[in-house]
Amino acid sequence: MTFNARPGSPVRRTRTARRSAACAAAVIQRQRGFTLLELLVTLVVLGLLVVGLAQGLRVGLLAWRTEGQLAGAGDEFAVVDGTLRHLIQGMDPGDELESAPFTADTTDMDFITVLPDAVGFAPGREMQARLQVDAAHRLVLVWRPWLGAERLTAPPPPTETVLLDGVARIELAFWHPPAGWLGAWQFPDLPALIRIRVHFVAGNRRRWPDIIAAPALAAR
Repeated sequence: MTFNARPGSPVRRTRTARRSAACAAAVIQRQRGFTLLELLVTLVVLGLLVVGLAQGLRVGLLAWRTEGQLAGAGDEFAVVDGTLRHLIQGMDPGDELESAPFTADTTDMDFITVLPDAVGFAPGREMQARLQVDAAHRLVLVWRPWLGAERLTAPPPPTETVLLDGVARIELAFWHPPAGWLGAWQFPDLPALIRIRVHFVAGNRRRWPDIIAAPALAAR
């Protein structure tokens, strides 16, 4: 004899609850699978974006340097001066919630700035940069793309762009109105002025004036 549970009986309610639980488990399992797949796709797309951005920054910096050399007719100072001024003027000043991403002492400085707009290359791309003199007596810009967000993958390796050869050292100073020129910067805002003094290796007859530029002091 077949037993048919009446509507609303405990047996029917138990069967209904079991079917609902099974359906819910299947839906959750499908959602977990889709979430993992979407995460993998996101990581792949983000990796391709970082690689493409790094290539674009590299091309932009090379184009900026080449254009400056051609326009300056061999005036090396004009090329380096223009490049450094652009990097300083484009520094990220931070905002009301976050301090300026800037640390520096008398020999090097770390900052976030905007890629130079060279030969029609897309402006506005930001990069995390470090200005320093390496062991080969070269003034170099060590940089990588800046995405402005927490990374899900490892950052790309930094790239070195040589700005000037034959440099013994640089001497950096930072203008703070109450105190004057300082040899290190430990304040939340950007300095009012940045001074770069280039010292060339012994025997090099080049003598350059100081390069002094003002960062942007308002949040972009």
